[in-house]
Amino acid sequence: MELVADRFTFPTGLTFDEQGVAYVAEAGLPFGGAPPGGTVWRLGPDGERTSVAHGLRPPVTGLTWHAGALYVSEGGHPARLSRVSLDGTRETLLEGLPGPGNYHLNMAVVGPDAKLYFSQGAMTNLGIVGLDAYEVGWLRRLPHGHDVPGFDVTLAGVNVTTPGPTGGTPDGEAVTGAFVPFGTPTEPGQRVPAGLPATAAVMRCNLDGTGLELVAWGLRNAYGLGFLPDGRLLATDQGSDDRGSRPIGDAPDLLFEVRAGCWYGWPDYVGGVPVTDERFRPERGPHPSFVLADHEALPPPQPALLAFPPHVAAVKFDLAPPGSALCGSLLVALFGDEAPMTAPRGPPTRCTSASGTPR
Repeated sequence: MELVADRFTFPTGLTFDEQGVAYVAEAGLPFGGAPPGGTVWRLGPDGERTSVAHGLRPPVTGLTWHAGALYVSEGGHPARLSRVSLDGTRETLLEGLPGPGNYHLNMAVVGPDAKLYFSQGAMTNLGIVGLDAYEVGWLRRLPHGHDVPGFDVTLAGVNVTTPGPTGGTPDGEAVTGAFVPFGTPTEPGQRVPAGLPATAAVMRCNLDGTGLELVAWGLRNAYGLGFLPDGRLLATDQGSDDRGSRPIGDAPDLLFEVRAGCWYGWPDYVGGVPVTDERFRPERGPHPSFVLADHEALPPPQPALLAFPPHVAAVKFDLAPPGSALCGSLLVALFGDEAPMTAPRGPPTRCTSASGTPR
């Protein structure tokens, strides 16, 4: 192992051009006195850096090189996908993506069909906006974006009552259901139409941003996306937490193969296992029940290729190059937990990396 470059502030993306030149994206979140606004740096052979773009909407969550330009995922509200030329010229491809919410626009990659694939995280922990919107790091705000399903769904009418600064009842409490704004109740049998762009989804568009369409729905926060040489699309999906109005216990992070038209289970299944399973009983609230009433009308929830331990925060991944000692293995970066925000206090999750051979 050797040091290539250092002194970055919250780096979130790394990509290479055809000549092997490296580009690094900084998130741009102003935590700990860091300067606000995302930046993309070009690295020289000795690790020196040159700014290619700055002032990007934080958090910058993805960076991809393709055909002479950089594709940047700017997760700030309103989120956008941008193309940045090496002379610093920026072009907005998609604007006004969902937010603000728990998660953001995530990684974008170019597929074998020359389309731009990207993921959009969920606005909530598990489908219902709760007071954890005040607790999750940079959020601390209501109103708060609510989730938009990728398929037409029918609700079970599950509602949660919480105290709230914008409570809708005479005693200052708020009654909130799934896929609706905070303080909005739902009824059994209520229909919610599919939307585009959807949340908790993988989508794609043409390289100029036109032709937006859904690929798959039900991935809570597919932070990392990538294609294998055989054309399969993989995604790391960060599991739900024991927090908020619909907590869940010990939900793992997952690795999925993403297939067009499939449902990956969120907000009612975890890797094909229902959230009502005893293994997911939370400590911070009641065991979750189903918020969707029409599972039989949806595609069957897909199982995962691999389950990571809960709260490791699986982020980006890459395939080990030919000729390396790990050739054929997938290398996955694991950010680690954010307890006690995401789970009750306990021993920290210490995993920092993982590897395995994709099936």
